[in-house]
Amino acid sequence: MTNEELADLAASGAAYRGKAVFELVDRAPSDDDAANRLDQLSRPPVLREDRAFHLVSLAWAAIIGLLAAETAHARAKAYAAFEALDQTDQTEFLAYVRAERIEEAHLHM
Repeated sequence: MTNEELADLAASGAAYRGKAVFELVDRAPSDDDAANRLDQLSRPPVLREDRAFHLVSLAWAAIIGLLAAETAHARAKAYAAFEALDQTDQTEFLAYVRAERIEEAHLHM
């Protein structure tokens, strides 16, 4: 599937939306378009509220994937996506990734 198809699948709320997000996460280290699409996917309220795993929403998964990509482009997208979260989500996200600031979060997938 193309990045666009994966992003559309994730945004549609389909049963495989989580798999689509994680496929984009896998591509983000070497594909700026995948990173851009993860950034876009982190913003809609429906994905911010879609708690696929305990506390982690699909939006958080997208941001975590961007951070884990460890490229300058992906990290910039992660910071922007993080800033778009509401204050409560930001605080909870930082606690989850055990960082005081988003710039200090270095995750490996």
